[in-house]
Amino acid sequence: MSGQKETALYAPVKAWLEARDFEVKAEVGAADVVAVRAGDDPVIVELKMQFSLTLLQQAVTRQAITDAVYVAVPRWKGRVGYKAFKGNVGLCRRLGLGVLSVRLEDGAVEVHADPGPFQPRKSKVRKERLLSAFAKLEGDPNTGGMRGARVTVYRQDAMKCAAFLEENGASRGRDVVAATGVSRATAVMRDNHYGWFEKVSVGVYMLSDAGVLALSEGQE
Repeated sequence: MSGQKETALYAPVKAWLEARDFEVKAEVGAADVVAVRAGDDPVIVELKMQFSLTLLQQAVTRQAITDAVYVAVPRWKGRVGYKAFKGNVGLCRRLGLGVLSVRLEDGAVEVHADPGPFQPRKSKVRKERLLSAFAKLEGDPNTGGMRGARVTVYRQDAMKCAAFLEENGASRGRDVVAATGVSRATAVMRDNHYGWFEKVSVGVYMLSDAGVLALSEGQE
């Protein structure tokens, strides 16, 4: 894609529109591509070699002229490219923009979204999961925007189990549950995600050297 310009997108996009009975002209006013068909609102297509904030700003500005605004970019490359492309399509849907991809090798055009009002679909499960995590997280142990390890509800539960074992020695899972209030204590110790626990016998666990170190360093 290096060295190619937006002009490489024009012929495929024009052909795609003409196949749908539009009359197409380039660089009309501030728009990259304008297509007109009797009885319909004009269609505007903004061309760019990759998604960018500038592209989205231009496309949103064109919505003052018509609701039928598309952005057109080259087809993605590889799995990482597809993931980024998919995320940008979702953003365009929220902005009411259509999305076209152009396969530069043969000029094939694919529609990934049509212009139109966005109707968000809320996930009740995700909402409940978020509120549950909020309610269970003790205090405000993280800093917004931080990178690296975060304190989660699971980590706090593991720390409670570790602290109990440090004080009481090897213990049965049900005793840890009763003392700490961590209902999943046995599973936390069995799964041993952080390497803090060692199994002594069936249902009985003790603190590992890594667990002792974690507590001494105050890793929460």
